[in-house]
Amino acid sequence: MTLPRPLAVVRLAAALCVGLASCTSGGGGSAVSTSPSETRPAIVVADAPSIPTTVDALPTLDADGYEALLADVHGTPLVVNFWASWCEPCEREMPLLAAAAERHRDSVQFLGIDILDTPEPARAFLDRFDVPYPNLFDASGSTRDAVGSLGQPVTVFYDAGGDAVAKVDGELSPSELDDALRAIV
Repeated sequence: MTLPRPLAVVRLAAALCVGLASCTSGGGGSAVSTSPSETRPAIVVADAPSIPTTVDALPTLDADGYEALLADVHGTPLVVNFWASWCEPCEREMPLLAAAAERHRDSVQFLGIDILDTPEPARAFLDRFDVPYPNLFDASGSTRDAVGSLGQPVTVFYDAGGDAVAKVDGELSPSELDDALRAIV
């Protein structure tokens, strides 16, 4: 018996990798989509042209645009969550926010602002947590800074009159979310 030469081993390993990869991307596997799903409709409660109608279109936003958006949503209770795909507390609270958006789909506008991130991982994050509400993109974090916060996550709750009623710096607890939602509905 002879031992395979190094080049033969490399070729065999490459062939195995290609074969295994093709097995996981077929109909029977659970392949991960690499294309963005920008067509997934978002829950939009507010009659506001500045609110995206899809979950992960991620139009850009800055601090001035944020102020204009708040004015545009005036008349509808609003929950704004500042998040990033690389933020562990954001990962932990996102299922809570997604479920709350579904429960209040007829009365409260939820909106996410992805900060200090890039669109590709942000879209993957939104898909992974099945987020149902629209999201915007702020590469610099100026919108979060405009609400007087330094880190993320941050969630701000606005009543229908446009007043900030509550703000949670850090990961939301279920009771904090419920209390703040009661205050704005």
